[in-house]
Amino acid sequence: MEVTITSENFASLKAGNLPLVVDFWATWCGPCRMVAPIITELAEEYDGKLVVGKCDVEENEDLAAEFGIRNIPTILFFKQGEVVDKVIGAQSKASLDAKFKTLL
Repeated sequence: MEVTITSENFASLKAGNLPLVVDFWATWCGPCRMVAPIITELAEEYDGKLVVGKCDVEENEDLAAEFGIRNIPTILFFKQGEVVDKVIGAQSKASLDAKFKTLL
């Protein structure tokens, strides 16, 4: 299941028991729209193992600034509350799946 990540719920999701994957995106971003269905598929495949969420950089500028997000899509991978990996730009499903597996 995919969650919407906001400034209000981010801290509790990051502190949760499961690793967290955050897709920073915006509605006007073409590459973001290309990655969106892949993120949704992976969220379903990893349901119960990872928390996967999307964070709109326009609605959550503070989170984008906190993590230095300058290009989108940027996908951050958190384990035990810490960023352990980052991907910038559109990626294939195989490439993202490999990154998801490293969090398990």
